[in-house]
Amino acid sequence: MAKVLVTGATGFIGKYIVKRLLSLGHEIIATARKNAEEAVSHLPELKNTHYIQKDLNDCEENYYSFFCKPDIVIHASWEGLPNYDSLFHIERNLPANYGFIKNLVSNGLKNITVTGTCYEYGLLEGCLSESTYTQPCLNYALAKDTLRKFVQSLQKNYSFSYKWLRLFYPFGDGKNKSSLWAQMQYAISTRAKEFNMSAGEQIRDYLPVETTAEYIVSAALQNETTGIINCCSGKPISVRHFVENFFEQRGYQIKLNLGFYPYLNYEPFAFWGDNNKLLGIVGR
Repeated sequence: MAKVLVTGATGFIGKYIVKRLLSLGHEIIATARKNAEEAVSHLPELKNTHYIQKDLNDCEENYYSFFCKPDIVIHASWEGLPNYDSLFHIERNLPANYGFIKNLVSNGLKNITVTGTCYEYGLLEGCLSESTYTQPCLNYALAKDTLRKFVQSLQKNYSFSYKWLRLFYPFGDGKNKSSLWAQMQYAISTRAKEFNMSAGEQIRDYLPVETTAEYIVSAALQNETTGIINCCSGKPISVRHFVENFFEQRGYQIKLNLGFYPYLNYEPFAFWGDNNKLLGIVGR
């Protein structure tokens, strides 16, 4: 079994990564900014990990030793979301995350997996493969894409493998309150008669967060496939159909107020991921 450090362990994705690793019997070092008591109240499973409270913006001489020399790092920490276009991502997150990763690999880490975003592809449409040229138009996506290039450049000086998991629309419990998923849950909890949404014709690639975490862990635990990996279903679906399925599966009848919100100008109308590289890892 591997010793795995999970950053952002109390975050939306991080929580599910911890659960998945525990189910497989791995030794986990978990970290987040929350103190231990608050973290465990957020995720009781953290009691079964070696939890270390840490703000990764703080400097350590040797993060690799500080976090008990893990075999693998799954870096899921990222601040400032869902404010996707804040300069904070470039001015604060990018240098802090690069410094953290460089510190780890320069001190001996040999295997790191980092969560990226489908927004790195920018406004490109259609089925997007890992070889597609990135054109990020959001500061969040620009920072992530630049971090990936920095990590790749570090391999010129240090010997390590990296996997960069570009996440396509993970959904599930714990998603931020402004998300479509949380809004649908709220509509049911308040017994709303109408659900305000866009016209819903845009095409997306949704993946349950539990499956997202399973795929991230599978990628992290192997070294045959490295570099950029789309973490997605590979199945395009309209937003309207996604919403209708959500309510139908729960037996909840509600009127969709289509066109209430305009389409977002930072998302392409129709895009989804090519998941062939991912399927080669998970064997499906």
